[in-house]
This record gives sequence, structure tokens and C-alpha cells, in this order.
Amino acid sequence: MFWEAVGLGCSTVDASVRAGVPVLVGARWFRDNGGMSPFKASRVSGRFLSLVEREEVAVLWAGGLSRAEIARRLRRDRSTIGRELRRNSIVRGGVETYRAWSAQERSELRARRPKVTKLASNAALCGFVEERLAGLVATPGGRRLRGPCVPWNGRARGRAGRRRRDRRWASAWSPQQISNRLVVDFPDDVSMRVSAETIYRSLFIQARGELKRELTAYLRTGRATRVPNARTRRSRTPAYVTPELLISERPAVIEDRALPGHWEGDLIIGSNSSAIGTLVERTTGYLILLHLPKTSGSSGHTAEAVRTAITTTIRQMPSDLRQTLTWDQGVEMSQHVNLTIDTDLEIYFCDPKSPWQRGTNENTNGLLRQYFPKGTNHNRYTKTDLSAVAHALNTRPRKRLNYQTPHEAITALLHSHEQTSGATTP
Repeated sequence: MFWEAVGLGCSTVDASVRAGVPVLVGARWFRDNGGMSPFKASRVSGRFLSLVEREEVAVLWAGGLSRAEIARRLRRDRSTIGRELRRNSIVRGGVETYRAWSAQERSELRARRPKVTKLASNAALCGFVEERLAGLVATPGGRRLRGPCVPWNGRARGRAGRRRRDRRWASAWSPQQISNRLVVDFPDDVSMRVSAETIYRSLFIQARGELKRELTAYLRTGRATRVPNARTRRSRTPAYVTPELLISERPAVIEDRALPGHWEGDLIIGSNSSAIGTLVERTTGYLILLHLPKTSGSSGHTAEAVRTAITTTIRQMPSDLRQTLTWDQGVEMSQHVNLTIDTDLEIYFCDPKSPWQRGTNENTNGLLRQYFPKGTNHNRYTKTDLSAVAHALNTRPRKRLNYQTPHEAITALLHSHEQTSGATTP
């Protein structure tokens, strides 16, 4: 019950409650098994053909229908039907035929567990995987280096400050790289094949006994547990982001950059809870940097601080140049309703994990990393410093502006606005 709940995306706390076990017990189960269920699923996954489907395949195949047509009628992938016929057909009287019951029996026989895994039965394959995963780095001359001595504590490498600590040096190939490289290095030896998923399961589920748990330290993330797929698929949309605020509802006319006044924003995060806010106008590429100094007891990029900084800055622009603002779904924008009231900006949010939807802002943030590298403390910069950096980027000529600068482009828009306002003023 615990692992079924975890597979549905529940946290270890919720899964423990469902299973009727103490929370600490559930946490230990999860940690000891690397976040992966050590049991075979109690029910057959819908991605496998059922006996009813196999009976229909047998009838249609005997009727002379093609694999593609059978797949279409069963709403399955063509390769699924082709693989089923290839694996489970039998030869009777020199003629290859397909029978549903015999196919089901073969399928169930292959699915029986436990089995001796490839890595446990093939020492050469296991050695290849371990060497590519945890082998020592070497100089071009072949001299091997051990690098920093980092003890293994059986847990993830940690968050925040721990990311700046030493990690073990190794060849550190990913399981996917190892799996695909086997085909290149051993093209004619089918015994030297293993999937990336098998490597992951061998690392995280120690009951399998092929690869040592401490080898997880050489994975890119360094995680000691694996996050269940269902948990990563859960919607992480904040409560304050309603469907009508998503970027899909933003007027399509904004996309071609013909109309000014539409902004994109984000935070550049540094060490020690430091941050700098960025606002970029889509038509001209004009940049505004928001000073978010850290205050006593809290970071400088709280929702209140970000709202105040945006309001103070953007209200200096004419109303025609403050139409919309597009932002990521960060908690710093949880006061977007008050921000709209203060500035008359219509706020829109990108989809989760879709920074490309704010392409202008993302490109500008990349340019800013020349001045504010990752991992550095941004609290040391003053408003004057930020103003100087923004001016440096705003006075760079841009190809898409016919090598005008963003400062020149927005100045022209402001001048045009003043002339229009003067002409319509009685």
C-alpha cells in the first residue's frame, strides 16, 4: 500500500498514513530503497496487451489484416503489434501462427520475478558500467587522479550551501551514455547490452545487489534517492495562478513585438539569498534592474519587496508603455493582484518549466551573467551599480533594432508619446 501510494505521487508522509505505518517507518522504507518500489506491480499496467486484446489480434491477423490496421483498431502503436507477433507467434506444421492463449502464457512466463539480472550474471558488463560510472579521472598522459576525498554518508549531497562543497571526481558517465556506448564499443556482442533504467534500479534498489549504493554519488545530481515519476508529473501550479492568467490567454498581438509596453520579468538569484529583479520591454529590449537588498530577518526578494520595487520603477513610465507583464510562476509574484491595482499592468504567467516563453528576458539574463555570475552574492551591489550595468546593456546596438540601441528605441517611443499627448491635450 505504501509503494502504491508513492507511485501515485504521494509524499512519504501521506503514503505512510495510507499504509497505516509510522511516518518514520515510511521515510526509512523510501530512503533504504532509493525512492523506488522493490515490488512488482500488483496489477498489470495498461501499456501491456491484455488477453482480450491478444484474442482480437489473433482474429484480425488470421483475417489477413496488416499490422498497421490491427494497431489502428486496437488504438495501439504499430510497433507494439509488430513486437507481439514477432515474440509470441508459434510454428505448427512449418507454418507460423499466432494464438492468443499461448501468447498470454509466454508473456506471463517472461514476467515472472525474481530473475537473475544482466549485471549480476555478466561480470564484464558490470565492470564496464562501474568503470564508466565511477572510474578515476586521468591526465592526457594517463596518470590517474583521485581528486578530493569525500566520505559517503548514504544521503543526498544536500541543498543550497552544500552544492558548493567538494564532490568525488570520476569519469561520471550517465546511465544513458553508458547504455548507448555499449552499442558502439560492442556492436557484435548482444550480451553487452543494458538499459539506463536497469542501471538506475541497480543503484537505488540494493536488494538487487549488482551495483553499490555509494555509486549514486557519481550521478550528475548526486541524489541518494530517486524521485517517483508520478510525483514529478504532479501539477506544481501555485494557488494564485488561475487559468485566465496563463500566457496562453495573453493577446496574440503581443507576440509580434509591434506594440510597445509589454514587459517580461524574472529574478537573477545569487548566493546568500540575494537576488536582482529584471524587467525587459519586448519591443525595444530596454532593461530595468530592480534593487532588492536583503533586510534583517528575510531575503530581499519577498513578494512584498518585489511588488514594491516593480511599482516604484514601472510607474515612471507613461501609461502606453505599461500594458502587460509576463513572469514565471514564482512565489515572489503572489501579490500580483495588488501589483495590477498599483500599476495598471495586466499580469500573465508562463507555463511551469517553460522559460522559453519569456525569450526576451531569458536572453537578457544570460547577458547579465557577465556582470553577475552564478553563485556570487548580489547583495553587495548598490542601486548605482545596477543602474550602470543596465545602462551598459541599453546602450549596446542590437541587430533586430537595425543596430539602434534599446535606449534610442525607447527614447523615440517616449518622444512619440509626448507629441501625441500634446496634440490631443486641449
